[in-house]
Amino acid sequence: MLIPLANIPRNYAWGSTTAIAELLGTAPSGEPEAELWLGAHPGSPARILEPELTGGAETLAAWVEQDPASAGLREPRLPFLLKLLAADAPLSLQAHPSPEQALAGFERENAEGIPLDAPHRNYKDAFHKPELIFALSDTFDALCGFRPVANAAADVDTLLAVPGLGSDAGAELRAFRARLDGPDAEVLKSVVEYLLTEDVAALVSAVTDAAASAPDIPAVRTVLRLSEFYPGDPGIVVSLLINSVTLTRGQVLYLPAGNIHAYLRGFGVELMAASDNVLRGGLTPKHIDVPELLSVLDFTPLPVPYLEPTPAGAGAALYAPNVPDFELVHVAGLGGEASRLELPGPAIVIVTQGTVTLAGASARRDLNRGDIVYVTPDEGPLTVSGAGELFLATTKL
Repeated sequence: MLIPLANIPRNYAWGSTTAIAELLGTAPSGEPEAELWLGAHPGSPARILEPELTGGAETLAAWVEQDPASAGLREPRLPFLLKLLAADAPLSLQAHPSPEQALAGFERENAEGIPLDAPHRNYKDAFHKPELIFALSDTFDALCGFRPVANAAADVDTLLAVPGLGSDAGAELRAFRARLDGPDAEVLKSVVEYLLTEDVAALVSAVTDAAASAPDIPAVRTVLRLSEFYPGDPGIVVSLLINSVTLTRGQVLYLPAGNIHAYLRGFGVELMAASDNVLRGGLTPKHIDVPELLSVLDFTPLPVPYLEPTPAGAGAALYAPNVPDFELVHVAGLGGEASRLELPGPAIVIVTQGTVTLAGASARRDLNRGDIVYVTPDEGPLTVSGAGELFLATTKL
């Protein structure tokens, strides 16, 4: 079956007022439209537009729970969540747990009697939440993964060299620079804990003031943007320890468990394991639990975690991280050709440009920009033709 879906964007304060509406071809709501969830997660399950195809179920969550076999699933849970994400302001500084950490945390908070909807609850479910982001906008700015301490130290030296730096600001920066000495992982853990647990208001002010007159380098641009939205937040200084990256359209990041990150600005297709487990450390009015965040963070410096594709047929590229929960296929530039896509499991397809035709074993649909369908795996292999662009999310679980 090819089952049409829709949903209402979530109006988080950091969202764009136009990007999602423009892609869907709908009128903007006038509020920020941050994320469009396309999956069966109970937080915002996709609506089924033709419930006669699903025995009357009106949401994907209800259908998956009532009849997982017809949905092409072995159990009543869709393992992935596909999103459109549109950020006009920075998201929180955060990380996600491993499967073992998620299960332990979920069971611990259950035993403590913390309601699932409590604002101070960390673990809303028992699952990990690795994720990838595919940039749809011309540029997409993000923080992702710790970088070598020497790189952070060099940027602090740049701030120290700013002409006219006040003596108090200079003293704060020199004291911070002295902390950036030693083995990478040890220093990063110590410094992050210091920044997120101690009173560092004077240091945040010193970094922000110096950045206003510093050379235009990525770390400085990040400090200035974060200070615009979250003045005084210690996450501004933490950002100096993290890779700053600007994706161009079509580039992809993969963020595994323990990777510290924050999306800063841009529009993209996000795909993740179906979980809502987020540990936050700053840049947010939401619940912050520094000890729990520190327990899941991977302090090993890593290069920017780009995810490179493999060919998947005519005009198709496969982005497959090292987890079975999800993989993403991007199809574009077919011209007069057709692409044949295998379906290892159920899939969700969204068309982001033009018009395409999907043809499966028993169903066929012509889709325009903004159209979304759920594809049962018995339709595979799926043939895609037309002059558009689409994304197909699927799973190997």
